[in-house]
Amino acid sequence: MMENKKIICWWSGGITSAVACKTALDLFKDKNDVRIVMIDTWNEDDDTYRFFADCEKWYGQEIEMITCIGKDYTSIQDVWLKHKSLNVATGAICSTKLKRRAREIFQEENEYDYQVFGFEFDKKECNRALGLYKNHPKAKGIYPLLMMAYDKDDCLKIIQDDGIEIPRMYRLGFRNNNCFKTGCVQGGIGYWQKMERDFPEKFEAMAEMEHKLTALRGEPVTMLKDQSNEAKKVVEETGVKWKQFIFLKKHPEYPELKCLKDMKPQEVKPLFECNGFCGTNDLNPRVETENEINFDTRDIDEKL
Repeated sequence: MMENKKIICWWSGGITSAVACKTALDLFKDKNDVRIVMIDTWNEDDDTYRFFADCEKWYGQEIEMITCIGKDYTSIQDVWLKHKSLNVATGAICSTKLKRRAREIFQEENEYDYQVFGFEFDKKECNRALGLYKNHPKAKGIYPLLMMAYDKDDCLKIIQDDGIEIPRMYRLGFRNNNCFKTGCVQGGIGYWQKMERDFPEKFEAMAEMEHKLTALRGEPVTMLKDQSNEAKKVVEETGVKWKQFIFLKKHPEYPELKCLKDMKPQEVKPLFECNGFCGTNDLNPRVETENEINFDTRDIDEKL
């Protein structure tokens, strides 16, 4: 039995992390120091902060808020522009710089015995927890949802049964609650097709960002890539990886590259909740959405 332990619970704004924090409080709070912490990217949907306040009432405890905005970066767009990139081999560059780095700084500056992560009960997330255990032992992760065998649907029911309104992104048909002000760079093809239909202004802004980053880098910078055999063959024949990239909107200087309108309609299938361990899925085979994302290996920051 855990007693007199210091426990950090990471609240990401999604329903799984919210229930993980509540479960950890129910299990451990009586005899331990349990802190709940949110990493704020300043890019979350306004309704996330309503859900934040509702969860504080539910927990009977404040949620601490930390951020890397105002230190090395002024905004999420500033991250993309400074690194001339959207995705890297370890995940989204914005998650690495704004979430992972914030978590690691907090981890270095505060005492803890365990950290709670909201990995839900399914095979992919079980492997993700095992990958975290093997590759990041300093995190000392514990996983209440795996312990209780709660999947995302269970978390949804728990929150609704306790009279809490779920975050707006779920009500709009998205499967995670990350970075809705701009849209998630790891959302996948179905996600961005839905953004174009339902939130064209966000879609246009991100399409413009892709073109701006492309100009800065001098070669295509996109979020998505074409997994067709035809596109793979072109890459094999030319040795040019960006021949497989997909722009949100057609780029006049790269007319040979597809844009989102060239792709068949797909469902919204994001990777997972963004919680400061973006890219921690190395024990899993590449899932469909992950295969669609353009990972740029040139921007890995080994210090992080």
